[in-house]
Amino acid sequence: MENNPELKLSWQIAENTGVNIFLTGKAGTGKTTFLRDFITKTHKRCVVLAPTGIAAINAGGSTLHSFFQLPFGPFVPTSGFSDQRTFRFSKRKIGLIRSLDMIIIDEISMVRADLLDSVDAVLRRFRDRTRPFGGVQLLMIGDLQQLAPVAKQEEWEILRPYYDTQYFFSSKALKECGFITVELQRVYRQNDNEFVELLNAVRTNTADADVLARLNNRYFPDFNPNEGDGYIRLTTHNEQADRINHQKLDELPEDSVIFKAIISGDFPELSYPTLEKLELKVGAQVMFVKNDSCTPKRYYNGLLGKVVSLSSEHIEVLPQDADTGILVGREKWTNVRYVLNDETKNIEEEVIGEFDQVPLKTAWAITIHKSQGLTFDKAIIDVQKSFTHGQTYVALSRCRSLSGMVLTAPISARAIINDPYVLAFTENIPSQIPSLSRVEELEREYFLSLVAELFDFRHVRYAFDSYLRLVDEHLYKQYPKALQQLKEARQKFSQQIDHVASSFAIQYTSIIRQGYGYATDTLLQERCKKGAEYFANEVKTLRSLVESLGISTNNKTISERLVRYTEELIDNIRIKFILLSYVSVRGFERDTYLRQRALASIGENAPKSKTKQKKNKKTSRKKDSNISYSNTRAAYDAERDLEESANTYLYEDLADYPDAPDFAHEGMPY
Repeated sequence: MENNPELKLSWQIAENTGVNIFLTGKAGTGKTTFLRDFITKTHKRCVVLAPTGIAAINAGGSTLHSFFQLPFGPFVPTSGFSDQRTFRFSKRKIGLIRSLDMIIIDEISMVRADLLDSVDAVLRRFRDRTRPFGGVQLLMIGDLQQLAPVAKQEEWEILRPYYDTQYFFSSKALKECGFITVELQRVYRQNDNEFVELLNAVRTNTADADVLARLNNRYFPDFNPNEGDGYIRLTTHNEQADRINHQKLDELPEDSVIFKAIISGDFPELSYPTLEKLELKVGAQVMFVKNDSCTPKRYYNGLLGKVVSLSSEHIEVLPQDADTGILVGREKWTNVRYVLNDETKNIEEEVIGEFDQVPLKTAWAITIHKSQGLTFDKAIIDVQKSFTHGQTYVALSRCRSLSGMVLTAPISARAIINDPYVLAFTENIPSQIPSLSRVEELEREYFLSLVAELFDFRHVRYAFDSYLRLVDEHLYKQYPKALQQLKEARQKFSQQIDHVASSFAIQYTSIIRQGYGYATDTLLQERCKKGAEYFANEVKTLRSLVESLGISTNNKTISERLVRYTEELIDNIRIKFILLSYVSVRGFERDTYLRQRALASIGENAPKSKTKQKKNKKTSRKKDSNISYSNTRAAYDAERDLEESANTYLYEDLADYPDAPDFAHEGMPY
């Protein structure tokens, strides 16, 4: 990274700002390596998602559809998932979603605009409804010049009125919040400068007659390599690759041995990395489809070789250009989902399915689609039937060198298919890359946004207003005194929280925007501590009032709404109180604040209002249906105990503060 300015810039933006990033670059520029390195070292809580099962397995993550429980088919952005039954997330899953700082999407070129907007709809529902993607940061990785998203004609007819293109950059949510593009320049896969030049011309649709002529110098009619030469053929269609592999395998005189996969749990067939029933023979050309799990690493995903010894008990493969064979055992692929660890509160991968098989596939031929991400020393390329954007470029760019490439037919201009929308987008990329001064400003704005978030009470106010409106409209006769107390509390909220927060914002905004060492500024830290102490006391007072009122009703519909609104208000206050309490002692430090915010977000919420109680046989059915806030006071007391436990956890690293501090009201923070 130190020798690659674009990689360094990408890391700085991803780690130190909250802006959305599109990390792109030619094939072989290190995008996948960056992803794997980032997720192991970042301070942010993130998940890795991808548009397809195979891409998700390769990235070590989950698919967008499975993580967000999205229905297949087009998403009309005006619908906003009006069907409430679409989402049946557990509280733990909701807590996980709320605790995220970043979502990494690999192979973003294959993500349709409406899919990204459906992700936005879910995130808004369970996070911040007023912000695109609920305020979570996106790191989108991929190359638009490679494989494009798939939209059937009938699906695109539905989507066309809403989107100018099917690509992710046409997402309405993404247009609303914007993103920064960083393009990696250094190519690690190819060292042949002439070949890199030719590939770039194909990629950017500038392949003139001279470029085509130089590429077509690699056309050799009736080229028929020797079995030991190790060429792999890249085709545009599955049936072509399957036909070649079956034919070549049938030509071998040795007996076949069948290796059956052991599949457990949830592992969709579309995500299988190789065949469920793998037929091999001595002499078969094979490709490893997984990196070696042993040490030292003997093989890697995409390595070609030849089966030299075979039985039902063992397989020996001689890799290309090697003198020693490899005894190949079985490997496991896992299908995972993200879950929260109850003890550490960290996001972890839970294996929900396994695919156990020999990590090989017959590989005289492979489709261009399945070759994405792989590198070959010798390849025979057949792109005569190229049918989609980027297909020819992907095929050519799999080769390490021009000398290792053979064409089955001359490449015509017709075979190089480029989407004009993609070309227009990529032409503007250089102007989108931020300067170092701009990145420093983005870091400052991110820091400011987190401080402002801490002292922003909109969510508490919205929840309080919903609760107050319900009582005012439906329960004013039963609880006139309580209603009066709530109205007085709402006025106090405006004066002592909203008004004070607005004035306080002027102070911390001025300090952060004007100071060079704003993150450690003594005055800022003092103000943040005092402000947090003041507001923690105010929200605590509001919670005490709401819990003391004991409002209930026999009307089932109103009662259910009352419980829901009460839970929402109490939970918003709980989260805000925990964060304010922490900052009042520790001050404001970006990374630790993010950690505490995540812990607060995944803390235990109030129990479900519809939790069944043991019924007294003498109690009437009508009384049993009376779900009220007062009837769940015991549950809220239990929830308060959980909150106190959470506070102890939050402060466990503060030797001077073994218990949550007692917040005395010392006046306003300014």
